[in-house]
Amino acid sequence: MQIAPLDFPLLGKKLFFASDFHLGAPDFKSSKERQDRIIAWLDYIADEAAAIFLVGDIFDFWFEYKQVIPKGQLPFLAKLSQLRDRGIPILFFTGNHDLWMRDYFTTELGIPVYTHPIEIQVAGKKILVGHGDGLGPGDPTYKVLKKIFTSPIAQWLFRWIHPDIGVSLARAWSGKSRISNSSKDEQRFLENNEWLWAYCKEVEQSISHDYYIFGHRHLPLQLPVGKSATYFNLGEWVSQNTYLEISAGEVNLLQFNPLLEPKGIPIDACYGH
Repeated sequence: MQIAPLDFPLLGKKLFFASDFHLGAPDFKSSKERQDRIIAWLDYIADEAAAIFLVGDIFDFWFEYKQVIPKGQLPFLAKLSQLRDRGIPILFFTGNHDLWMRDYFTTELGIPVYTHPIEIQVAGKKILVGHGDGLGPGDPTYKVLKKIFTSPIAQWLFRWIHPDIGVSLARAWSGKSRISNSSKDEQRFLENNEWLWAYCKEVEQSISHDYYIFGHRHLPLQLPVGKSATYFNLGEWVSQNTYLEISAGEVNLLQFNPLLEPKGIPIDACYGH
């Protein structure tokens, strides 16, 4: 956890949080359709946005060679650049699918990249936000794999593979992911086995917060933590199109539907909501 509190004055605007776009998966057509929805959502929130938080697994695969980045999401990157030109802060968090971010977003787009949860303060509220992979109890296999994947040696070795081969290998690997194969636990509330919820409870015992905001779980959640805190999970954009909106007086989990007005509507099914 990176305890370096960032303070966001809202000044009549809102903060927006979304995660798990998984752009690039499972195929070009469905990814393109999803990208179009995401761009429509970014256009919808732009006028009200004090800042936008992209909370991990935005890409199903991302690896930056020194002179090469993966192709396929140019309209999305162009939209981010346009929003930054308007002066809207964007914060990007790596997830388990796009953890091999380097400096492209920072130097080319002016978007800071965070590899761990960070603490922010908004309207007097203290918030911990991050993707959520590798946190809490359980999943020892992934925790070992994450240490390998984040190793500078592993990244250096992968960089020596030709990009055409490296990207093909990585996309074959990501084709086995939850987003491509619909894990049976994906849409099932696991009650006390919700490991990110358990992580929030553990943190709350030593450092109190008002809100915990994570992705990774692929299920929109709003659950109590201790006496006064709340854990939110952001869901995903392959089938749910869910996001979190924070204003000076409210926090809402919403679902984006470009065919309705207003386009951001309360989520029909959200555990604890």
